[in-house]
Amino acid sequence: MAIEKKNTRPAGKPAGKFRKGMMRRKVCRFCTDKMDIDYKNVSLLRTFVTDSGKILSGNITGTCAKHQRELGQAVKRARMLALLPFSVN
Repeated sequence: MAIEKKNTRPAGKPAGKFRKGMMRRKVCRFCTDKMDIDYKNVSLLRTFVTDSGKILSGNITGTCAKHQRELGQAVKRARMLALLPFSVN
């Protein structure tokens, strides 16, 4: 007597609605709006920094590699000038 498996799917294929190609790709905010990244624009920089002070990755924010590097430099400069905190105590 053989036991049959029900609801099987091929190995390596994701289940549910999150299949490959279903998620919308994030677009770089700086490329689309032609914005410049400046260390003095603290309100813009705060959107890319967590509450604990970590810089969010490009995978999460959707920024391209070029602007992610510029963003990191701007956040570090703003921290050195005490415009942004290094961490929250």
